[in-house]
Amino acid sequence: MPRHFIIEAMKLVPKAWRFVIVIAAMFSSTSLAAKDFVKPAAQPAKTYSAHDEHTNEKVTIAADPYDTPDKAKMFSVKVHEHGFMPIFLIVTNDGDQPISIANMQVEMTTANHDKLTPTTPEDIYRRLTNPRASTEPPLPIPIPHKNVKGGVSQKERDEIESSQFAAKAVEPHTTQSGFFFFDVEGIDAPVDGAHVYVTGVDDAKGKELMYFEIVMGK
Repeated sequence: MPRHFIIEAMKLVPKAWRFVIVIAAMFSSTSLAAKDFVKPAAQPAKTYSAHDEHTNEKVTIAADPYDTPDKAKMFSVKVHEHGFMPIFLIVTNDGDQPISIANMQVEMTTANHDKLTPTTPEDIYRRLTNPRASTEPPLPIPIPHKNVKGGVSQKERDEIESSQFAAKAVEPHTTQSGFFFFDVEGIDAPVDGAHVYVTGVDDAKGKELMYFEIVMGK
C-alpha cells in the first residue's frame, strides 16, 4: 500500500488507538526480523578433520563436534548448559549411485568406554523444562506426567527439530548433514579420544556397507 494512503488512514484513527497500532507494528516487525535457526552449510565430508572414507564405495562420513563457545553461539537453546553435546554429521556420496541412510544408526563411545546414543527431542525438552530430569529410558510401568513441551518455546522447539539429521538418502555426488545431540552430562571432555560409529548405510542394491569409525578429538 502506498505510504500516503497509510498516513491518511492513520488520521482517521482515534488518537487513543494510534499508539496501540504503532506498538503492535513494532512487535510485528521485531518478530519478522527475529533470526531463525539456519543449519550450517556442509562441506564435503573428507574436508573435516574427523572423518572416515570408504574409498571403494566412494562414501565418506564426518563428525564435527560443536564443543566450543564459538560454535555453540549458533544455537539459541543453551544445550551445553543442560548437558548436551551437538555433533554435526556429514555424509558425502561421491559415487554414481544413490545410497540409503534410512536405517542409519549413530553411536559415540567415549575414551572411558561410555556408549552414548543420540538423544531424542523429547528428552531435550524434558531437560530444558526440568534440569534434573533424567534422559534414561522410561520405566516399564507407565507413570502419568505432564507434557514436557509445556515450558519450551515454539522457537526452541523449531530450532531443535530443524537442526536434526533427517535425510533418508544421499544422491550421487551430493552431501547430506544434520545434528545429533548426545547426553554428556557428568562426562569430562567427552570428545577427546571418543569414537563415533555409523552403521546402517546401504548401497543402491540394498547391501549394507561396512561400519564407519570416526576418531574424535585429541
